Amino acid sequence: MTDVRVRNLDNWVVEALRARAKRHGRSLEGELRELLSEEAMRPRLEAAARAQALREGIAREHGLLPDSAALIREDRDARG
Repeated sequence: MTDVRVRNLDNWVVEALRARAKRHGRSLEGELRELLSEEAMRPRLEAAARAQALREGIAREHGLLPDSAALIREDRDARG
């Protein structure tokens, strides 16, 4: 893990974050760690949501494809 230091924050920002940390039962450091992790994860979650919406749109327009696992297994078993 890497250490990060943030300097020159306004006092009101630190106090707001301390209050938020207290509400969540965490230390200020723990709250900041959680906030930064959530923010770093946001693009991935947004991409996953867009992909899910695209899959749902394709399924509505073209229907669902059947699961081919059983057919593949049947073919492999027939080959010996």
